Amino acid sequence: MPKVIEVHPENPQARLLQQAAQILHDGGIAAVPTDSSYALVCHLDDKAAAEKLRRIREVDDKHHLTLLCRDLSELASYARVDNKQYRLLKLGTPGPFTFILEATKEVPRRVSHPSRRTIGLRVPEHKMLQELLDIFGQPLLSTTLIAPGETEPMNDPDEIRERFAGQVQAVVDAGACPMQPTTVVDLTGELPLLGRVGRGDPARLGLRAE
Repeated sequence: MPKVIEVHPENPQARLLQQAAQILHDGGIAAVPTDSSYALVCHLDDKAAAEKLRRIREVDDKHHLTLLCRDLSELASYARVDNKQYRLLKLGTPGPFTFILEATKEVPRRVSHPSRRTIGLRVPEHKMLQELLDIFGQPLLSTTLIAPGETEPMNDPDEIRERFAGQVQAVVDAGACPMQPTTVVDLTGELPLLGRVGRGDPARLGLRAE
């Protein structure tokens, strides 16, 4: 069974987050709460872990994985961002938005979109996750925790532990989080394109949902 790491939602204990970070450094998969829904995360540079992430979700290499970054400056190391895109990113970070951007060489080719060379990036607004990213020291590769065959993300740590026993190595429990995925905004074209409307309000970015 996965190791359940219970942390305080507002004042997460660093020693417990260190345990989660070590599991990730060792190639494990962890389920973590975010400001949208639970997500599966792993080490960006671990090829086997990234492949396992896709297998758990049952998605192929055309499904955009997302990099969880600590701040905008870190995000800009992994994506090509012009001034216009940067202004929009500032409006939506930190927050429940995923931005599709052109990946830089810092992103392993195997985790970006195979034909478009794009990647999802976001800066979450979640106290525990921000501190985990600080302790881990680099972005985490992630995907929304939606069980195969389901359409809604999972939110209950106990259900996640039972459903993914033998597949994930850790479940970080910092209390309930929303059950909505992020709002996805594609910034690779001339104009921003809403790919999915989720928890993030498009109006915050000056966009309208059709």
